[in-house]
Formats: sequence, structure tokens, C-alpha cells
Amino acid sequence: MSSTSAPFGLRPAFHPSGLDRAQALTNGIASGYSSDILKGQPVKYNPSNGNIVIATVGAIWSGAFAGVEFTDTTGRRRVSNYWPASTTGTNIIAYFYNDNNIVYEIQTDATIAQTSIGNEYNFSNIAAGSNTTGLSACTLGVSTAVGNGNPGDMRVVDIAGYSDNAWGDAYVIVRVVNSRSQFFGTVNAIA
Repeated sequence: MSSTSAPFGLRPAFHPSGLDRAQALTNGIASGYSSDILKGQPVKYNPSNGNIVIATVGAIWSGAFAGVEFTDTTGRRRVSNYWPASTTGTNIIAYFYNDNNIVYEIQTDATIAQTSIGNEYNFSNIAAGSNTTGLSACTLGVSTAVGNGNPGDMRVVDIAGYSDNAWGDAYVIVRVVNSRSQFFGTVNAIA
């Protein structure tokens, strides 16, 4: 797997409590929001209206998108793992993981070594993905390593324990935590 580029965005791996539940946010996406929000895509709260929106590289983020349910213009209730751009709907409930203690898995966009543990990186391909599968193609940008005490979007804490995943492979699946949390403050980089 880690010799093949097959990104899936952010995928919750575990939570210290053993529970990694998605939050359900009523009126969580603005009707007509103009961008796809894909499963596994980093999201944040929009401070102007309390909805969630796609996060941006190098800025605070809240968690990973998990899906949505809404009533479409025909009155039919829809459930989807992604929000289709410019969809009009009502009773929109957005599901996303936003607990700062969740450890996520994400694929790197290049090779990375075990010495990266504790280092911080920004997202790459943050808006990429498929509206056919509804999955994000967001990756950890290996070339975006952040240093000098400045935070990156995420901190590498481990490698995902899959038999076909090893440090130094072309595309490593690593475990990360949010180091630019929207609500819990920035986590300083390890010196």
C-alpha cells in the first residue's frame, strides 16, 4: 500500500478514551455552499455563521469531515459521505470528528523517515478528491515541514501499523494529531 499513492484524507485511527465519535452539527453546512466537502477532508468552523467549511493550508482547523444528511429540494432525505458543491437543502446535519485528542491516519505525498516523528507538516492537496467516491485525497506534504518553533497543520506521532507500510516507502501512512486546533490553541513544535 505505501508504495502506491492512494490518499484517503484524514481517517481517525484512535482516541485515548477508546471512543472516536463524529459530532453531529445541526445546520452544519450552509445551503448552497459552493465547494464539495469530501469524507476525510480537513474542516473548520466558519466564525461568521457557525457552519463548517473546508480548512485552508497553514491555518487553524477543527477536524475531519465524516458525512452529511439533508432534505433536498424534492423533500427527500439524503445521506452522503460528502457534500456536493452548490447543493440546496434544508435540515442539514454535518458529521465530523473535532476532538483534539483524536489521532488520525493520513498518507504522505512522498517518502518520509522515522526521524519525522515529532515534526510538523502542512496539508497538501487539501481540496483534492473524488465526487464519485466522495473521498478526500488530502495528503501530508512532506516538503512542507515546519520548523523554528512554528506550528504546522499536523504533527507526526507514529506510523500506521500495516504490514505493507514502512518508513522510507514511497507513500507512507502516518499517524498525526492536530497541531493548529481551532479551539484548543496551537501546539508548539518540538524543539
